[in-house]
Amino acid sequence: MWAILIVTLPTQPNAVRLRIWRALKALGCAALRDGAYLLPDTHAPALGSLAAEVREHGGAASVMTLSPRDEAQRDEVLAQFDRTEAYALWRETATALQFEIEALGETEARRRLRGVADALQALRGIDYYPGPAAEQAEAELLALRRALDARFSKGEPQPRADDGIVRLDKAKFQGKRWATRARPWVDRLACAWLVRRFIDPAAEFVWLDDVGRSPIRTPRGVVGFDYDGARFTHVGTRVTFEVIAASFGLESDPRLRRVAGAVHYLDVGGIPVPEAAGLEAVLGGLREVHAKDDKLVAAAAAVFDALYAAPGASS
Repeated sequence: MWAILIVTLPTQPNAVRLRIWRALKALGCAALRDGAYLLPDTHAPALGSLAAEVREHGGAASVMTLSPRDEAQRDEVLAQFDRTEAYALWRETATALQFEIEALGETEARRRLRGVADALQALRGIDYYPGPAAEQAEAELLALRRALDARFSKGEPQPRADDGIVRLDKAKFQGKRWATRARPWVDRLACAWLVRRFIDPAAEFVWLDDVGRSPIRTPRGVVGFDYDGARFTHVGTRVTFEVIAASFGLESDPRLRRVAGAVHYLDVGGIPVPEAAGLEAVLGGLREVHAKDDKLVAAAAAVFDALYAAPGASS
């Protein structure tokens, strides 16, 4: 069943008319005709709120339930929610980025990728009856993300199954050498900070340049992180930073969760967080300034220290 909003908008003020129209568009309503808007019945409360606002400003509005009389009518209504054309427009943007990756710097390329990913997430939010077009778009986004990683972050790990994370004793990880791929970006920079700040203050880092092999060969006696075959890497939906934090019982720290939210979003997308854009910009600048990875890690540590200590981090 569906909820249908029958509405006659007030003639004035224009700001109200525009706000209602934008809200209907943002909800992904199907327009049966002028003044009749449809959503799955689970979204009836949203239409009810709009109806109340219309009436408050002198318009007329009511929300009713629509049931199809037969399969043909049901299919006719479902066709109103077909997002195939919207996915095609999204794909044009994704394809354009695919062809431009080689000409872009990493910071700009990742910013563009996140924009493409956010656009897809918004589209999926109003795709109430997803079909093959949605699956294809998700696959193309994954391919685009991998193409970008191949260009800027060779050896980016593929997630392992999320089969539980074993709790470890940090006393057994003191004075270790920790290895990861050279020219670290957000997840690896955050991991290095996490290790030195909370786990192994005397940690030394080994930067692996041989990223063409799969898996990368980890030096003997070294703790690897954030590459295929490493001791610590992506697990399920968790990025390496989140895996290391969980492994050493740090995931309950609300300030670390705040840092983790930004790291996760910048590394693999997902739920946007306010701090992400600023963190990416600063870390991108540090990569331009510091050619040596050890100096880059030291400089980035100050950024993560500040983010961890920022007011509101525990909220």
